[in-house]
Amino acid sequence: MADWTEFRGPLGTGHIPGGQMLPSEWSESKNIDWKVALPGRAWSSPVISGDTIWLTTADEKGHKLTALAVDAGSGEIVFEKQLFHIEKPQYAHKFNTYASPTPIIEGDRVYLTWGSPGTACLDANTKKVLWKRDDFECDHFRGSGSSPIIHGNLLILTFDGADLQYMAALDKRTGKTVWRTERSVDFQDLGADGKPFRDGDMRKGYSTPLVIRHGGKTQLISIGAMACYAYEPETGKELWRITERAQHSASTRPVYGHGLLFYPTGFAKGQLLAVDPGAKGEAADTHIKWRLKRSVSNKPSILLIGDHVYMIADGGVASCVEARTGKVAWSERVGGNYSASPITDGKRIFFLSEEGKTTVVAAKPEFKVLATNQLDGGFMASPAVHRDALILRTKTHLYRVANKK
Repeated sequence: MADWTEFRGPLGTGHIPGGQMLPSEWSESKNIDWKVALPGRAWSSPVISGDTIWLTTADEKGHKLTALAVDAGSGEIVFEKQLFHIEKPQYAHKFNTYASPTPIIEGDRVYLTWGSPGTACLDANTKKVLWKRDDFECDHFRGSGSSPIIHGNLLILTFDGADLQYMAALDKRTGKTVWRTERSVDFQDLGADGKPFRDGDMRKGYSTPLVIRHGGKTQLISIGAMACYAYEPETGKELWRITERAQHSASTRPVYGHGLLFYPTGFAKGQLLAVDPGAKGEAADTHIKWRLKRSVSNKPSILLIGDHVYMIADGGVASCVEARTGKVAWSERVGGNYSASPITDGKRIFFLSEEGKTTVVAAKPEFKVLATNQLDGGFMASPAVHRDALILRTKTHLYRVANKK
């Protein structure tokens, strides 16, 4: 089974390659290999290379930003190092943390970011710091959330703040900036006196980008406040934009298939859009193929499985939607509140709630609950996979969940 190297797994889509041996049932007393308390407070998801689990954390006030490594076999914390000390941390909403972006691993390097306060590259074997950056400006307003991605030799970061909104690509080997592109949408937020009259939420975003290949062209897809953008990943040149002025604080990672891009637009009047990425310039009037307005997720990312899109709304309504048409196949309340993004092995879908419940449903256009599981802590981080085991981060602990042999 492939390593779980970034937010939403090795494909960035929530799909588990070869995950059919994962458990469907567990509890505090069943199918738990180990459980370990984690220091600090953080919603970042685990990433895994070999038998090492990497995470970030921070103290409650955001002064100490720390990297963690956990042995996947034993649950022992084998590495804990504070990488940044922040004298005057920005404000972070109590619903967020100072360590919400998920790290990314490639080869023998692990890249960890806490947003504008700091980004670092470590040697995954020696744990030596190879480079650090703490000079990016961005008022995250309610805390950061966008995770980094890698494309070629570039480490790509997203900064959608209350003051500045831009994408930046670094040389992953040195940490030096290769390009920076400002968001192009006109926020239309200046009053007659020339001062902003909208609060920072209307400029804010938490989404993680996705690189796709469409029509023979590679595109970097990124959802910001009020718009979804496509960029040329090597240069940062904007290719097209879909503007939806009611949206802000988009948090999900888009998915691509059937020649279409699927993504929830974010808060306020959240919708699920299907977009033709073969666009140029402003394309909202021409390239949106369908939209869904009911029971759309704001925080949990969506899944594309075969011919259907599956999602869980923040308030606990799960839906299955025909990818090509937007027709709802089923929409059922499973209960709870949701921030974590679901994962799938192609046959099962795992929905993890803020209350610690995981509902396992069949990945079919007919609704069927296969199992319901409960752990003590709630889920804000998305799950990861190590071999035939689930690695689950609750608000306080890290678990390895596997079928007992």
